[in-house]
Amino acid sequence: MRTQHVLIILFTFLTALSCAAQVPGGAAPASAQDRQTPVVNTAQTPALEQFSGSGTVDKLVPGTIQLGLLDAIDRGLKHNLGLLLSQQQTELARAQYRRQLSALLPNITGNVSESLNQINLAAFGIPLPQGLTSPVIGPFGLFDAHANMTETLLDFNAMNKVRAASENEKAAKFTVQDARELVVLLVGNQYLLTVASAARLNTAKAQLNTAETIFQQTKDLKSAGVAAGIDVLRSQVQMQTQQQRVLAAQNQFEQQKMSLARTIGLPVAQDFQLTDTVPYAPLSALNLEEALAHAYKVRPEFRAAESRVRSAELTVKAAKGEALPTVGLNGQTGFIGPAPGSSENTFAISAGLRIPIFQGGKVKADVDQAAALLRQERLQLENLRARVEFEIRSALLDVKTSDDQVAVANQQIGLAAEQLKESQDRYKAGVSGSLEVVQAQEAVAGANENHIQALYQNNIAKLSLVRALGEAEQRTRAFLGGK
Repeated sequence: MRTQHVLIILFTFLTALSCAAQVPGGAAPASAQDRQTPVVNTAQTPALEQFSGSGTVDKLVPGTIQLGLLDAIDRGLKHNLGLLLSQQQTELARAQYRRQLSALLPNITGNVSESLNQINLAAFGIPLPQGLTSPVIGPFGLFDAHANMTETLLDFNAMNKVRAASENEKAAKFTVQDARELVVLLVGNQYLLTVASAARLNTAKAQLNTAETIFQQTKDLKSAGVAAGIDVLRSQVQMQTQQQRVLAAQNQFEQQKMSLARTIGLPVAQDFQLTDTVPYAPLSALNLEEALAHAYKVRPEFRAAESRVRSAELTVKAAKGEALPTVGLNGQTGFIGPAPGSSENTFAISAGLRIPIFQGGKVKADVDQAAALLRQERLQLENLRARVEFEIRSALLDVKTSDDQVAVANQQIGLAAEQLKESQDRYKAGVSGSLEVVQAQEAVAGANENHIQALYQNNIAKLSLVRALGEAEQRTRAFLGGK
């Protein structure tokens, strides 16, 4: 299976996983905070396992290391298994090119032999020379040292096969570049998921502190005869629910760190701390037509598809070349004689023209097969052209939508915090019960989760956009910075 065919579905699968709902256990109903982004399961498919794993792993370093986004990307480009396997495909394509090229280069062999012979002339039907009474001649020695050279001077079939192999090698190199783009996207996605998990853990801890404070206040109000026992019980249940959320968030954060470590070649036992929070920054306007033209020019998988089309075209020409004459050159030079010291130089040079006359329909079959493969490659190229446009348009829509979602989530956080403060004040004043406070706490939890998810979606949409433009490796830093 070609690597680029696998890449088509890989990020779609990751994005679907990242948006799935996960509801941790607990007595309280699931809130927006409970819908956390799950850790990507790298055992889903072989292709996902390749790009979610590492071909080489760094040594474990004592203590805690600092890990930034760009550092994680650099490590991924060095260790990621999918990229390393793609590089080996390039070596295979290069070997195939050299094999085809060898058919046009001189082929030189050498041979040295010395023999002792005795022959029967009568066995070969050779009449005895005058004066000889026995047909047996010998024994006599024969020393032969010579070099042979053959070279194809003109062969349209071999020439076009070499050119086709060269285009396949270019396609393999572009595929490696595309694999690098995918690694940047996957590492960026894993880093952003880890940042989101860390934010959820910090938020859960902050909400637990709030719940503990409210629980203590409720007990004090009950002691003062202001609050009922049910209010204390309700605040205690809410506090325990927040404790469960902290435990679930801590577990998810640790597992996500291990998933990131596997992607970038860190030992899963390595302790590291994220140094980049990847804050929100609006993206400057991007002209769609210019973006499309640029993507068609630089996207590695699109250029690889173009190279495969050219290779298929040359393969058709090579098949047609089977019916054309070929010109070859043969040469031999060396020394021959009864012994090495008494040998004389000899040589022979010949050139020949080979003309195919009848090959039993093989040429037509090869041409038809090559033409069918060419049509397939052209269809794949046109499909990829449409997919490039779809991905760019989709990424731009995702960036715009997530920008709006971040703005709404920011407002929601402020409103939820104000709602919680007012509900606490009303509860202290005896105007309302603790149920209103619990509802306000859930509103704060939901607002924080919506903000975390919106920020993640915005940043991953930017990464998807630079991936669609074919410049993920070069422009990740600028796009996440809003430039």
